[in-house]
Amino acid sequence: YTFLVTVTLMGIATAGIGLIPSAETIGIAAPIIVILFRILQGLALGGEYGGAAIYVSEHSPPEKRGYYTSFIQASVVGGFVLSIAVVLLCRYLIPADEFAAWGWRIPFLLSLILLVISLWMRFMLSESPVFQAMKAAGKTSKNPFVESMTYPGNGKRIFVAMFGITAGLTTIWYTAFFSSLSFLKGPMRIDDTTTEILIGIAGFLSMGFYLIVGKWSDRVGRKKPIIWGNILILITLFPAFWMMGNLANPALSNASEIAPVTVSGPNCTYDPFTDQQETKCGRLIEDLTANGIPYDLAESEALRLKAGSDELSLDGYKWNAAADRRAQLQLLLSSAGYDFSEQHPPVLRMIGIVAILLFLGLLSAMNYGSVAALLSEMFPAKIRYSSMSIPYHFGAGYFGGFLPLIAGYIVARTGDAYSGLWYTWGFVFIALIVAWWGIPDDPEAALDEA
Repeated sequence: YTFLVTVTLMGIATAGIGLIPSAETIGIAAPIIVILFRILQGLALGGEYGGAAIYVSEHSPPEKRGYYTSFIQASVVGGFVLSIAVVLLCRYLIPADEFAAWGWRIPFLLSLILLVISLWMRFMLSESPVFQAMKAAGKTSKNPFVESMTYPGNGKRIFVAMFGITAGLTTIWYTAFFSSLSFLKGPMRIDDTTTEILIGIAGFLSMGFYLIVGKWSDRVGRKKPIIWGNILILITLFPAFWMMGNLANPALSNASEIAPVTVSGPNCTYDPFTDQQETKCGRLIEDLTANGIPYDLAESEALRLKAGSDELSLDGYKWNAAADRRAQLQLLLSSAGYDFSEQHPPVLRMIGIVAILLFLGLLSAMNYGSVAALLSEMFPAKIRYSSMSIPYHFGAGYFGGFLPLIAGYIVARTGDAYSGLWYTWGFVFIALIVAWWGIPDDPEAALDEA
């Protein structure tokens, strides 16, 4: 029953976004309705992952539980790749102005096809043997959320699941796929289509890693892949992005070494929650960040902008028009050797970028591949659904959801396009410590069925 409700909610909410009238037609109601549909999607997803993980876990033979459940994690990447493919196809078939006007609705409406397929599949499913046995014995929980919080020892398990498992897997997954996408499109200036193709290829190829890690965890336990994955992330995260940046836009790296940008002035504050920065220095920082230009920040009585040893004049800078300011800043920095043209890397460099993205996908898989089996094994049967859904979705919503905002703020404050990675690095470090301490190291962990 829960499966049917969650997939129906998801399908209706997703297709509904594609049917919303434009803001020109219904005004402020349009974005409000989008938010409401997104909330419905969140509610649906909240019951989706836990239910799928438990269902597959309880139907899997113990010696293959990690492998069978790893298909769930691989399907998350598969959905991401499929969405990229659909958008690319729509943009290829529909002119850009028409895609912006109405074509963007097509991917959302196509979800109705997936809804019909999902409902057909789920009507074919029966309850798991574990749940049927509990129901027959009258042992099902009357208030699983409250019992998840009060069941003896379950508080520690939820803590470990949230900070030792979800914190790491969510931030590295978002970094591997979403942050990479923004990084290549934004600071590195690779055109949208090329970026999406590169990410799509790497995502498709990386799906196999999740299955390999799931199978590996059946041999060595769930803990080792996660621990080693976290260690590798801490060692290689920054070098991987540095290498990817040099392959994507070597001219930017060269220009920032030859003519590093320095901003100095009074009141160089930056507020990520406002549409327009209050101070001129804040607006200049915002413009540099938007253009992907690394910079150093200093204090001085007057606002100054330097590229290398040359001071760039800010006379006539259009402080109150963001788009004009950023175009003007590009002209100023172009004279210092910065190239703001769209990048089209040669094939060999693109292969290198895909290889790095594939490596990030491997790191994600080491954290994520065996998680459905691990979470199912951590919690008692009668409160398993709620107990594993709470840390998984709180972690995904907060640790992953705030990643773009906080990482973007770190970049704006430091002037370093790579500094936002410290957000991911920090949570992975916390996850490593908590996982080392709290995840049971038992290759033959049993699934509670009482």
